[in-house]
Amino acid sequence: MIPRWASTAILLGLLLLVILLGRFAPEPGTVAEVPYTSFKALLAERTVDRIVLRGDDVEGHLVQPRALKGTLAPVERFRTRVPAFGDPELLPALEKAGVEVAVEPAKETGGWGVLAALVPWFLLLGFYFWFWQRMYRNLTGGVGGVGGLDKFLRRGAKSEAGKRSEVTFADVAGQESAKREVAELVDFLRNPERYRRLGADVPHGILLMGPPGTGKTLLARALAGEAGVPFFSISASEFIEVFVGVGASRVRNLFEDAKKNQPSILFIDELDSIGRVRGTGLGGGHDEREQTLNQILAELDGFSGHEAVIVLAATNRPDVLDPALLRPGRFDRHIVLELPDRKAREEILRVHTRKVPLAKDVDLAQIAAGTPGFSGADLKNLVNEAAMMAARENAVEVSGRHIIEMRERVMMGAVRSLAIQPDERHRLAVHEAGHTTVAHFLAHADPLLKVTIIPRGRTLGSTQQLPVEERYTLPEEYLRDRLAVILGGRAAERIVLGSVSSGADDDIRQATALARAMVSRWGMSEEVGPVDVRESEEHPFLGREIAQPRRTSEFTSHAVDQAVRALLLEAEDRATQAIREHESGFGRLIAEIEAEETLERMAIEGCLGAPRERQRVRRASVA
Repeated sequence: MIPRWASTAILLGLLLLVILLGRFAPEPGTVAEVPYTSFKALLAERTVDRIVLRGDDVEGHLVQPRALKGTLAPVERFRTRVPAFGDPELLPALEKAGVEVAVEPAKETGGWGVLAALVPWFLLLGFYFWFWQRMYRNLTGGVGGVGGLDKFLRRGAKSEAGKRSEVTFADVAGQESAKREVAELVDFLRNPERYRRLGADVPHGILLMGPPGTGKTLLARALAGEAGVPFFSISASEFIEVFVGVGASRVRNLFEDAKKNQPSILFIDELDSIGRVRGTGLGGGHDEREQTLNQILAELDGFSGHEAVIVLAATNRPDVLDPALLRPGRFDRHIVLELPDRKAREEILRVHTRKVPLAKDVDLAQIAAGTPGFSGADLKNLVNEAAMMAARENAVEVSGRHIIEMRERVMMGAVRSLAIQPDERHRLAVHEAGHTTVAHFLAHADPLLKVTIIPRGRTLGSTQQLPVEERYTLPEEYLRDRLAVILGGRAAERIVLGSVSSGADDDIRQATALARAMVSRWGMSEEVGPVDVRESEEHPFLGREIAQPRRTSEFTSHAVDQAVRALLLEAEDRATQAIREHESGFGRLIAEIEAEETLERMAIEGCLGAPRERQRVRRASVA
């Protein structure tokens, strides 16, 4: 199919041809062709004013416009030809009629005229051959260059061949175990003979798994920087095009380039966008994606023992990957990158603040303790937002206030200016005081950090807790206290105001999800017991369980619902009891929150007294 721009060019060429041909054609409607006998009759009638003789051609001008034979409208000019044998009576007739006669050279009708008529056709043919020759070069790649089609098939891959990556392991903080696993790959790329001498083959496929922002791409670049080898990177989504087969061709070209520049590293980001389970799901298969995946599998199998190419891939959804990708011989080594703990967060903050002027009041250890659940990307964004805030204030240093303010903005959103009515403001204070009071006095709850009724993001107020230690397992006592803290706001509204409001919407959602996990996943209910009755977590488009029968009966589902309801009611009763036992301090806290809007830990203890001694469980809290 001819492209639209080519069709437009052809039409313009034809239009130009018409214009050029019209340049040599007589102007229609102004000069009338008449027979020679009619010309002689006009002379006899003395209606001719003057004539011009050009060889055998005669062009005349009438005294006044009139209709001639063969014309529909009056004309002033006419044209005729003298017979080839001549007319000796013509000159006497002209003199007798008093006609002014002018004689001019005859027009050239030789080679120049023919050439002028053929020029437009030569131009059109030249454009035609140029156009198709250009199309041929684009399709075949031309001579000594890369054609347009080849560029299209190679588009997306970013090559850093010949350049040493500036990122090293020193820039990857908080992932010590992952760095240790890839360190031997660096040694292989530097000294491959040491491994080949003993018959060892380095794993060609390394899969980096972990939540978003944990540094998977950074670790891949650091590996290339430490080894000093060419680095090829591409996002898996760039393999997919509307044309079937383009993705597979790009895979072949990418692996071919990596092999030509060995030793090298080939990095595929977001592997799950191309490596999902094949041939399943509600929507059926996807020809282009599956063909591209098949080509990746074939290329991974096509490595020979002497090829020093390491393929790294990153994903945050390893559960959706096709099993053929994960078998030995392909992506057979899996490296997990977790969210950083407190010590790792402090190291990451030190990396990202190396070029940031910090004030003396900035304590990176304290900031790390106050950012549980933050990934490396979150911490980088936190430092950047604090620096931007300091720049807006024309400060010369980034202070602790800037970082704390930006931490709350990242966690809960920016401050909103809302016209809150006094009765609604009082209800907010009661609600947050309920959360705070329950968290303050329950033995297994996390310690309080602050409470506020200043609207931020989508919340009207918040009660913030800060774990003393990182938790990796969650004891049942901690989870039951957590449920009570979540429902403490709703319980406080019922006690003080006699009714509840929609402000507990998110609290109820969180509490229900936590209670259902306790019952269906963790076996923390006597009625249900240690039975896995969780709802399927499979994405419907994966199709793995779409045709499988239901695993739980109606009776079991009813028992799960009853156990979840019992846990929630018990948690609300415990929250109500904690508030009633400390009603005086609870009232002071409400008044103080309404007056100050934000209370830190010391101010909270001033209203409620010293907290109950915490039951230290040497595990960690998942933020």
